[in-house]
Amino acid sequence: MSLLPQDLFTGYHVMAKPAGPSCNLRCAYCFYLEKYKLYPDRKEPIMSEATLEAYIRQYIEGLSHLPEIHFAWQGGEPTLAGLDFFRKAVALQQQYGGGRVIHNALQTNGILIDDAWSAFLAEHNFLIGLSLDGPERFHDAFRLDAAGRGSFKRVMAALETMKRHNVEFNILACVNRQTAEAPEEVYRFLRAHGSGFIQFIPIVERSIAADDPNALTLVKPDGDIEATVTPWSVMPLQYGKFLAGVFDLWVRHDVGTVFVQLFDTALEAWMGYEPSLCFFRETCGDAMILESNGDLYSCDHFVYPEHRLGNLHEQPLSTMARSEEQRAFGDAKRDRLPTYCNSCQFHFACRGECPKHRFTVTQDGDPGLNYLCEGYRYFFRHIDPYMQFMANELRHRRPPANVMGWVRQQESGAPESAKPDPNRPCPCGSGRKYKKCCGRNK
Repeated sequence: MSLLPQDLFTGYHVMAKPAGPSCNLRCAYCFYLEKYKLYPDRKEPIMSEATLEAYIRQYIEGLSHLPEIHFAWQGGEPTLAGLDFFRKAVALQQQYGGGRVIHNALQTNGILIDDAWSAFLAEHNFLIGLSLDGPERFHDAFRLDAAGRGSFKRVMAALETMKRHNVEFNILACVNRQTAEAPEEVYRFLRAHGSGFIQFIPIVERSIAADDPNALTLVKPDGDIEATVTPWSVMPLQYGKFLAGVFDLWVRHDVGTVFVQLFDTALEAWMGYEPSLCFFRETCGDAMILESNGDLYSCDHFVYPEHRLGNLHEQPLSTMARSEEQRAFGDAKRDRLPTYCNSCQFHFACRGECPKHRFTVTQDGDPGLNYLCEGYRYFFRHIDPYMQFMANELRHRRPPANVMGWVRQQESGAPESAKPDPNRPCPCGSGRKYKKCCGRNK
């Protein structure tokens, strides 16, 4: 139940920002809010009806070969566009859909979600991504409104309202330098209050002190300007240990009942599949972002003038999405990967992760190393035996949830005679000796 469709290979995907970068919160780590500086002359941030209609018509036309079409609404805060905006959007989807199945996903901070919103979202089967970073002390550390007040209680009220109306939702939890220190507490909280679907998003931002008040202070990911990682950004190894801490709880208790997007994507990689998340695919460029005035950018992490593809009032979405410029952007993810990454044992699972985070250098001084590399290597090494076991179960048409029983068996303190022979093949099916696989840390 991801906010992005899993069939990106058959087309392209556009996330639309109906209210542009506008938001009713002032989250410290937001990389959208300051993008209003790109449009200093624009007085009305809400997408016009003309742009909305052009977007929906062109998007459906460009993906007319697909039986199902996925729309995603992002921000800023998309609910600031108002309920009537989304009623119009649904009507236009039906008008131009030609009988195709239409899906809608909406990412929100939840502040405006009430009974009226929830009734609409449930009626039209919207999938909601609700931003919730964990318990109140963590969530309110960075997610404040313009008056400096915490948003936790309002988000929890929205969560309960959506549950009451049977709205489908995921929890989108940002992992920052504070939450990363409490993986078990954060996971248990989200598991208790969520829907069973969790996405963890690492906060990594770099900033500069701008002399011009109209200049962007969060630097573009592929720029060579000197910048400092913000104090709320998660540290590399800290992130890896956070993921490992969450995984250790999940793999013992919740496989098959709680779905953590990153763990599902890792299992795809261990199965030999192309990961569905663009972060971990060899190339990217199939997920773009549409500003409220119709400007299309290569990626929501690259909303900078250099990555503007054009405007849908001047050329069709499909033309921009399939342009040489956009294809080069996507291929650069693979082509600019350092040799160090290509020779890494976990290249198959990571592929250098998101280009947004590739601003450090390798031990040999080559540029393009992912800032989170150390953390991912720690995490992938940690989960390897469990992933080997689950992948083997799937290949034999058995549920991967069997891993929970296998873990209990490994940790049960069974007599030595009942334990696997260290020199025999590991029972996880990896093909390696037990002592070099799941038994290496025993």
